[in-house]
Amino acid sequence: MWRLPRALCVHAAKTSKLPGPWSRPAAFMSTLLINQPQYAWLKELGLREENEGVYNGSWGGRGEVITTYCPANNEPIARVRQASVADYEETVKKAKEAWKIWADIPAPKRGEIVRQIGDALREKIQVLGSLVSLEMGKILVEGVGEVQEYVDICDYAVGLSRMIGGPILPSETCCFLFLFSGPGHALIEQWNPVGLVGIITAFNFPVAVYGWNNAIAMICGNVCLWKVAPAPSFVSVAFTLAKVLEDNKLPGAICSLTCGGADIGTAMAKDERVNLLSFTGSTQVGKQVALMVQERFGRSLLELGGNNAIIAFEDADLSLVVPSALFAAVGTAGQRCTTARRLFVHESIHDEAVNRLKKAYAQIRVGNPWDSNVLYGPLHTKQAVSMFLGAVEEAKKEGGTVVYGGKVMDRPGNYVEPTIVTGLAHDASIAHTETFAPILYVFKFKNEEEVFAWNNEVKQGLSSSIFTKDLGRIFRWLGPKGSDCGIVNVNIPTSGAEIGGAFGGEKHTGGGRESGSDAWKHYMRRSTCTINYSKDLPLAQGIKFQ
Repeated sequence: MWRLPRALCVHAAKTSKLPGPWSRPAAFMSTLLINQPQYAWLKELGLREENEGVYNGSWGGRGEVITTYCPANNEPIARVRQASVADYEETVKKAKEAWKIWADIPAPKRGEIVRQIGDALREKIQVLGSLVSLEMGKILVEGVGEVQEYVDICDYAVGLSRMIGGPILPSETCCFLFLFSGPGHALIEQWNPVGLVGIITAFNFPVAVYGWNNAIAMICGNVCLWKVAPAPSFVSVAFTLAKVLEDNKLPGAICSLTCGGADIGTAMAKDERVNLLSFTGSTQVGKQVALMVQERFGRSLLELGGNNAIIAFEDADLSLVVPSALFAAVGTAGQRCTTARRLFVHESIHDEAVNRLKKAYAQIRVGNPWDSNVLYGPLHTKQAVSMFLGAVEEAKKEGGTVVYGGKVMDRPGNYVEPTIVTGLAHDASIAHTETFAPILYVFKFKNEEEVFAWNNEVKQGLSSSIFTKDLGRIFRWLGPKGSDCGIVNVNIPTSGAEIGGAFGGEKHTGGGRESGSDAWKHYMRRSTCTINYSKDLPLAQGIKFQ
């Protein structure tokens, strides 16, 4: 059975002593959770009963007031006032003014501000992680781990702030040996910030995905405008960043926030003042965003859907396959873009693998996401529950057999049973549809060529993994005829990417890359610069123009 990392279990054990909605007096049932005594810790994050969802150096918001709900019991947490289009316009103007100051600060000094942001988040890691759990429904260790991911990317960005830059290239118009000591040309690459980076993030990672974008964009010299759905966790993160900027006497609009709906997202996508738009969300909405940005010849960074597969060959170690498939399929209740939705098992071990997987599913501890013993929480919304039920019924219509789960749980909140479906064709329509829910489709396969093709036949190309001991097969999997995904793993789950590598996928996943490696280049513009420091005018290709 898969076990949580010990360090995260310690975090969970400490925080799980906080009272939660599952132990409150009945008298509090109809009030906002933030007003209940056991939730006083929410106010440590700067939250109130009604929160302003716009920050651009000052807090405000003139849009509709939205109430947010806890998915574990569907009770209201707090209210957030959204941005109006007028708020958005004001925020963009302030952000562009703030950029003039921020871009002049040397990159290592910008890195120091990002370091302070990481430290501020580290101080709040328990309460902010608890809020993520309360608001999104993921288990506490995942909520805390998500904040830790933002802290980690801040640490990474601090080092990167002293390393970003372009090369000095050999110029054909002079002898390279005398590039700086004799007459000739210097050929260099200069990297500059793009300016204003718009960041639209999704519900399932309310802290980490913004962190990937924000920390790297900031050290590159950009200002950030964060557009999100109205929720307390977003306000809390913005409040934390605002305090760091204020303490350093920097404009708050360097890290702006606009909580809002489709009107704000559309305005950002069409706005030529937004130099780069990073969008994380569904493929369907991502297509619309990409088209609007492309119409103005803007730049977009897309992190969209995934229909990820695990492949277990005949030589696979099932003691690794089963817990990996379990974690990848039911972690965050199947609401990660890297969730494993397809499991291909060699026909010689298929039945044994399915039986072991069913036994592992039966051990999943479901319940209060704050309980350190729980591995599985609710779906985010009632609509997600409906989508789960629709997918299960469609799988049955297409010939699938539900061998585990498939039902809504009889308990408060948005809980559904983690589900295993067998017997579908590899190209069944439902198996090629990303459903943000804990449904795992299991298939038999005969050989490597067949299953590699099945892995690649879906429209998305985010994450993939094989389990094998065959070294040749591993490198074929990594090669040009292997997986066509952006994340290609061996003997580990599809979920759980590290921040040091570039994160993203191909095809309908969007092609964008965030986080580590050279993802920083997305947030900058590159210029090729030729400098003539001689007294002559030599031309490239030996051209004489006299």
